[in-house]
Amino acid sequence: MPLPQLTVYRQDRRHRALITLAGEIDLESAPLVRASLKRCLHDGIRTIDVDLTPVTFCDCSGLNAFLHAAQQTTEAGGTLRLHYPPPALGLLLDLTGSGFLLLGVPFGHLPSPPGDVPAPTAPDPPHRTVPLVPVLSGDVR
Repeated sequence: MPLPQLTVYRQDRRHRALITLAGEIDLESAPLVRASLKRCLHDGIRTIDVDLTPVTFCDCSGLNAFLHAAQQTTEAGGTLRLHYPPPALGLLLDLTGSGFLLLGVPFGHLPSPPGDVPAPTAPDPPHRTVPLVPVLSGDVR
């Protein structure tokens, strides 16, 4: 059995959740992202911070999952924010102009570090006070 390519960690504090994703987000793992973010809304969470520090890759399937989740969260009266996107996702956010929807910064004001790949930033996610424990891993069907 192959190792899961994406692991989801979740830490709740009242009506706020810190979701930490670790691994790769692509066509195979994007349903896991969607399911974990949908579960937050189902559980009454209205502020969702997604820490992408341990994500090594994210393609357009992942971007689509985040945009869908942000729309659902907004419709539920909440907010979803991405923190520390990997370079591939940073490039997608820049190319599509969707960073303002997911990063909480005005469109056109995404800082770009020196080099070829832009890396949008957002406010720091809430500080983790407990160790990460996986809540979802693998495929969702």
